[in-house]
Amino acid sequence: REQPIFSTRAHVFQIDPATKRNWIPASKHALTVSYFYDATRNVYRIISVGGTKAIINSTITPNMTFTKTSQKFGQWADSRANTVYGLGFASEQHLSQFAEKFQEVKEAARLAREKSQDKTELTNPALSITSHQVLPSPIISSNGPGEDKLFRSQSADVEITTEKERLKKMLSEGSVSEVQWEAEFFSLQDNNTKLVAALHEANANVDQWKKQLTAYQEETETLRQRVAELESQGTQDSSSENNKEELSQTLEELELLIKAKDEEIQMLKSQKCGRWEAEGEREETLQKLQELEARNAELEQRLRLAEQTLAESLAQREKMHSEVTKVAEIVDVKIFELSELRQGLAKLLES
Repeated sequence: REQPIFSTRAHVFQIDPATKRNWIPASKHALTVSYFYDATRNVYRIISVGGTKAIINSTITPNMTFTKTSQKFGQWADSRANTVYGLGFASEQHLSQFAEKFQEVKEAARLAREKSQDKTELTNPALSITSHQVLPSPIISSNGPGEDKLFRSQSADVEITTEKERLKKMLSEGSVSEVQWEAEFFSLQDNNTKLVAALHEANANVDQWKKQLTAYQEETETLRQRVAELESQGTQDSSSENNKEELSQTLEELELLIKAKDEEIQMLKSQKCGRWEAEGEREETLQKLQELEARNAELEQRLRLAEQTLAESLAQREKMHSEVTKVAEIVDVKIFELSELRQGLAKLLES
C-alpha cells in the first residue's frame, strides 16, 4: 500500500540518547533512504533498512524541520521516536535534493492533515455543537421496558470496549508484522540490486574477454603466418647454404690455384737470371709473368668477394634464426594465454 517517492543513499546516524550531543552511526556503510507515501493512512514516512532492521521509520509531520548543518550533512528531530536523525551524503547536490524533497513532503503532509480535519468536521456533526448547547440524554426508566434498555446499553458498551481492545491488539501486531515485512522487502530489494549489478558486471566481463579472445586469435594467426614466411625463408636459406658450400669449394680451388701460381712465379723468378740469353724468350717470360700477376690479382679479388658474400650470408642466417626464435617464443606465450582465457570463459559460462 506504500509507494516509494524518492530514494537516495547516505550514511545514517542517530543522536546519543545519553549525551544528546554525539552522533552514533547506525551502520558501517551507506544505506538507501527513501520517502514513502501511505495512501491508506494518508501519511508520509522516511524509511531506511539495514539488513533485517528498520533503522529509520519516521513519520513526517508539518512541525518537522530538516536542517543543513554542513555541506554534506543534514538532520531532523522526530518527537514520536524521541530521537534526532542525521544523514551524511556523498555530495552537496544529494543533500540539496533530499532537503527539497523533505520540504515538499512536509507541505504535502500539512495539506493532508488539513484535508483530513475538514473531512472529520463534515462527517461528525457533534464537533459543530457549541459549548452552551446541551445534547438531549435518553430517558431510562427504573422498571418495565426502560430496564431492558439500560441492560442493552451496558452490554453494548462492554462489547464495544472488548472490540476496541481486540482492534488495538490486532493493530499492534500488524504494525510489528508491517515493520518486519518492510525490512524483508528492502533487504530483498537490496539483494536484487546487488545481483543485477553483479550480472551486468559479469556480462561486461564476458564481452571484454570475448573481444580479447578474438584479438588473441587474430594475433596468433598473424604470428603463424609470420612463422610460415620465416620457414619458407629458411627453405631458401637451405639453398643458400648449398651455394655457400659451392663458394667454399671454389675458394679452396682458387687458393690452391693461387698457391700453384705463386710457386710457378717463384720458380720463374729463380730461373730468370739464367734465361736472359735469348731476348725473345725473355720477353715471352716477362709477358707470361705479367699475365700471371694479373691473373693472381683477379683471383685475389674474386676471393675477397667470395669471403664477403659468405660473411653476409652467415650474418643474415643468424639474424633470421634469432627472429624465428623470438616469434616462436611469442607464439608459445600467446597460445598459453589463449588457453587460460578459454578456461576462464568456460568456467564463467558454467557458473
